[in-house]
Amino acid sequence: MTSKEIKIAYLEYGSVDELEPMDRELAEAAIEATEGSYAPYSKFNVGAAVRLDSGIIIKGSNQENAAYPSGLCAERTAMFYAAATYPENAIISIAIVASQDGKICQNPATPCGACRQVMAQYQTKGGQTMSILLIGAEKIWKFEKVEDILPLIFDSI
Repeated sequence: MTSKEIKIAYLEYGSVDELEPMDRELAEAAIEATEGSYAPYSKFNVGAAVRLDSGIIIKGSNQENAAYPSGLCAERTAMFYAAATYPENAIISIAIVASQDGKICQNPATPCGACRQVMAQYQTKGGQTMSILLIGAEKIWKFEKVEDILPLIFDSI
């Protein structure tokens, strides 16, 4: 038997103002996207923004439905719209933020497993890494690639 270890590297920032200009623009788009959230049940408003390799930014927000689980997460809303509208473009980065009562949550909200797997597939489809920004009011985490938030990606098909 051999013991192995998986390490995850990421950057932590104290505010959106510390981000590089392109990351700041994406973070601000994700924050804006929370305004389109429809979350009457959870009151947990999530916004996401993806940047395509062409520079285009697409926003999405979570959409809940009384016929649970018929709603959809902000991340998948943005990625699916981007892929359907611009199928020739790779998604190169995504920013995600959650708010409650009109205020950004203190800690970054992390994507669910389904969203992580969708990110993994679009990263593979695009042929390049997809960076991930998880935005909180007190800290922002930046991951360079999907494997950093989803080790041992399911890609056996």
